[in-house]
Amino acid sequence: MPRVKLLSHSSALLPSALCVVVSLCVGHESSAQNASMPKIGEIAGGNVVLLESRTVKKAGDEITATLRTVFAKPTKAPGGEWFGSRTLVTVRCKAGTAAVKENRYYSDAKFNKIASEKIVGIPGYGAPVPGSVTAVAHKHLCATKP
Repeated sequence: MPRVKLLSHSSALLPSALCVVVSLCVGHESSAQNASMPKIGEIAGGNVVLLESRTVKKAGDEITATLRTVFAKPTKAPGGEWFGSRTLVTVRCKAGTAAVKENRYYSDAKFNKIASEKIVGIPGYGAPVPGSVTAVAHKHLCATKP
């Protein structure tokens, strides 16, 4: 990493130099995140759906992947606010069906604190509801080769 020479605190350039350094660090982190979690669509309310690329697995006619939904505005829920969700979904492209296997809602923007969790014992496959996370997953995963 290149060394940065800091100027004395009386210099007028210090605040702008600090802004440049911070911008470079933040920009690098977000581009790394975009590579591992590309945006694959949006659902109601402008909520963004991201694909956790490392989780995509294909077995026979099924593709399983984890999706993150980042809520545009925190959603009020019993016990606090939800900032987003992670959904483990399996799609069957030929049959045109999908099933949710796990769903977690998070009470913080960094997806660290689980507010609600549901793990489905026997997932039910069905046609994805238009505008849902499963519909976004089906459209994206069945259009690309993992």
